[in-house]
Amino acid sequence: MPSTPTPAPLADAVIRARGLAKHYGDRHAVDGIDFDVLRGECFGFLGPNGAGKSTAMRMLYGFTPRTSGELAVLGMDVARHPRRIKARLGVVPQENNLDPDNTVWQNLLIYARYFGLSRAQARARAGEALELFALDDRRESEIHELSGGMKRRLVMARALIGDPELVLLDEPTTGLDPQARRVVWRTLRELRRQGRTLVLTTHYLEEAERLCDRVVLLDHGRIVLAGRPPELIDRHAGELVLEADLSDIPGRSHGDPLPPVTAAAIASSELDHAWVDGTLTVYGAGMQRWKLEQLFERIPVPEAATRTVRRGTLEDVFLRTTGHALVEGAQA
Repeated sequence: MPSTPTPAPLADAVIRARGLAKHYGDRHAVDGIDFDVLRGECFGFLGPNGAGKSTAMRMLYGFTPRTSGELAVLGMDVARHPRRIKARLGVVPQENNLDPDNTVWQNLLIYARYFGLSRAQARARAGEALELFALDDRRESEIHELSGGMKRRLVMARALIGDPELVLLDEPTTGLDPQARRVVWRTLRELRRQGRTLVLTTHYLEEAERLCDRVVLLDHGRIVLAGRPPELIDRHAGELVLEADLSDIPGRSHGDPLPPVTAAAIASSELDHAWVDGTLTVYGAGMQRWKLEQLFERIPVPEAATRTVRRGTLEDVFLRTTGHALVEGAQA
């Protein structure tokens, strides 16, 4: 059964959704989900593309109307008070929708007009945002002169112009190289320290583990698990995970079944496991390390298989819960 988030006290819930759904004909992009986002936390929607993350996010800031269910943001119904809610939001969409005809500085000042800021307020906030995102030396640059990571950081800087108490970030680091991604992570942690509430969607598991206080794991529009990343990993995967990779053995392909002798041994063992894409994964939840390794050594696998011992991750949680890997599919 899916894990249902524990209802939060009303005063602490910045976002509250009950039975939230979005249907496109017969396709249920978001299929009746319940969740609360608490003030001051970083909350994550985790799942592959096509799981419903971006659809859920677009409903939060009123871009996509819901089909059914209840949705309150900052204590207001999104359908009834969209302008009042947007005045208190910062939104980082998936795409870098910057104005290519203006400089970095002009992009920020023009956007500030939507919030009714005075010229002095706009300049002050733009300067603070550029400093926070390490873009101060690029204020006179044209958009085409920026790297992909700089553009992404500028979109985030722009989202802070209205001094929002709630920031929504849809796939904030998709397409960035590892160094640029870590710069963004560092800045998001600083926003959290400032007391802002963050909601992000991601299919990067390390990102969710590093940034999020709580996550919901979405699959085909439904919440399959919810909780704090360390607790989910400990409960559903374990501190240790063992793997045997058979995919690179000559003569085998990723879609081949487990060798019969290996499958028979696994079936009679005490081990929780998954077989996906040529890799046998064995989970150590609730098991001492010595016993896990001892049992794993008794499983016959081809000598050419690569055996690995590593820590459990949210990828393992998702795989064990849904039966398939966290891979990218169609957008939702």
